[in-house]
Amino acid sequence: MTAQPPIPFAPHPAEQVSFDRRELGAILTLYGRMVACGEWRDYGISCLRDLAVFSVFRRTAENPLYRIEKRPRLRGKQGIYAVVGMDGQVLRRGHDLAAVLRVLERKLIRPVD
Repeated sequence: MTAQPPIPFAPHPAEQVSFDRRELGAILTLYGRMVACGEWRDYGISCLRDLAVFSVFRRTAENPLYRIEKRPRLRGKQGIYAVVGMDGQVLRRGHDLAAVLRVLERKLIRPVD
């Protein structure tokens, strides 16, 4: 009987980027306010290797109206957080999540007739 070669260690699974409790709290507070206004109806969260995405939908079967993205690799450049519109245009990018989300809060302000 011959000796078996040693089993190599399994590589660490690739870590995923995700939103922490504070970030989700800020996002879900805005989401709740937009749902109360009837603007948004559904959301989805994706945690991938290089980014985390919170997608907002008007209807479940549609493409997302907005995507709130977290990309830690951009920490030293444009900023970790971004709000991306339906057409893929970056509406706002920065290091402070609250400041980035303000672009969506403007949708809550409506003129009074």
